[in-house]
Amino acid sequence: MIQPFLRAALLFCACLSVAAAQSAKSPAVVKVLGLFERLRAPQTPHVSFALTENEINDYLKYSLRLTPRPGLESITVKAFPSDYLSTYTVIDFDAVERWKPGTIPMLLRPVLSGKKSIWVDLRFYAWNGQGKFSIEKAYFGQIRLPAIFVEKVIEIVAARQPERYDTTKPVPLPFGLRKIWTHERIVQGEK
Repeated sequence: MIQPFLRAALLFCACLSVAAAQSAKSPAVVKVLGLFERLRAPQTPHVSFALTENEINDYLKYSLRLTPRPGLESITVKAFPSDYLSTYTVIDFDAVERWKPGTIPMLLRPVLSGKKSIWVDLRFYAWNGQGKFSIEKAYFGQIRLPAIFVEKVIEIVAARQPERYDTTKPVPLPFGLRKIWTHERIVQGEK
């Protein structure tokens, strides 16, 4: 009688500790979530911000753990001046190929299957509440990936998100943001 109760109590405590660990937020995550609240608040029509790449990356880890994204395992961002970002992303290429057969060129299928990391450098343009990007270069290990292929993979994964992004057109910036720009290791924006 005591043993099943003890097992249930231990399981309950383990679940509580996992839930507490999952809900623990780093100072960076608290800062980003606070920024989102300020951006959503109608009484604050003008908001400007600056986030370090470390704050962005902490938030991305937290966000993907809290709300997994189809086809996207992880993403790390590095910010450079002149609206240039370097990303290191783990993509589920099997999912991409399932969603849109023939996307992955035959030559790349032996290496781009399953969950794989790719490095993508891009330049973005975010002005007047709209955003676009262009691929500067992309690699899987030492293999250079064609920009048009990477754009297609991004398009397919973005369309599978709950927001159903269409990256072939300018994407509206979230929260009424008007513009976003970068400096070395910093992303800034304003509403």
